[in-house]
Amino acid sequence: MIQGHGDDTFRYKDIRMNFSSNIYAHADLGSLQTFLTERMGVISQYPEPDAYSLATVIAQRLHVPIGSVLVTNGAVEAIYLVAQMLAGEGIRHYMVSQPTFSEYEDACKMFGMEKGEGGACWICNPNNPTGTVARRLPLDKYKVTVIDQSYEDLTAARLMSPAEAVAAESVIQIHSLTKTYAVPGLRVGYIVASEALVSRLQRWQRPWSVNALAVEAGKWLLLHHVSVVPDLSAYLAETQRLYRALNQLPMIQALPTETNFMLARIESATAAELKEYLATKHRMLIRDASNFSGLNEHYFRISAQRPEENDALIAAIASFH
Repeated sequence: MIQGHGDDTFRYKDIRMNFSSNIYAHADLGSLQTFLTERMGVISQYPEPDAYSLATVIAQRLHVPIGSVLVTNGAVEAIYLVAQMLAGEGIRHYMVSQPTFSEYEDACKMFGMEKGEGGACWICNPNNPTGTVARRLPLDKYKVTVIDQSYEDLTAARLMSPAEAVAAESVIQIHSLTKTYAVPGLRVGYIVASEALVSRLQRWQRPWSVNALAVEAGKWLLLHHVSVVPDLSAYLAETQRLYRALNQLPMIQALPTETNFMLARIESATAAELKEYLATKHRMLIRDASNFSGLNEHYFRISAQRPEENDALIAAIASFH
């Protein structure tokens, strides 16, 4: 696992606008916090070994069999669990298109897999850090296709449904309640796949991997149909406005996106230099994307915020020289 996944506010003093995390920054979690305060008693008991009650709620919500859902300690546990299972069952090769989330390749390498055709294909959809959406998936070319849909609730594009993933039999779909509900500290995600694949994955998962508060929070969020983005259409429209405004700056090239974050390139300096300037002079934080495989020191990622914050970012970047 590499350092530098973004949101490193701890490195700076008094960051006031955080564009570095691709989680929605203005979620109102007050009701969830109140609920969890009332449920603190669960920490004195062991949680369910397999988070079965949360899996049941997820299955009902998605209209898939309970045996097709596996709850995990965030999407990252799901990624490493899948890689461990694949390697343990003798699949030696993986394919990943770059740039994308580094943990796919890190997980495969951890369990001795090598890059090559014919084994497993990993797809982030929408993709991090580009925000692009793949319409055509290579389901027939690989023994297993792993599709990480962590950002599925931050795009209007049509993606593969959980029911389609179950029916496909060779697809493992990864989901993130962390991203959907803006609760990265809770670490809760889940896998959807055929019952046969989920059964195989369960053999590799450690018991009690999801803590009791995360289980309670996940159930509450799903059962109350919480939506942390008040108006997704308006938010995505604001993202496109920010994209156009960035491309009006002579030193910046922003790349097309279909979600709330985007990849951009600065020509006249490095992303690290721009990041340092924004953090120290304007109390704004962006994501230096130079550590994504396939990118260089000129790339950075930003997530759209409120219009006034986005305008402030544009003005701050324009003043950089």
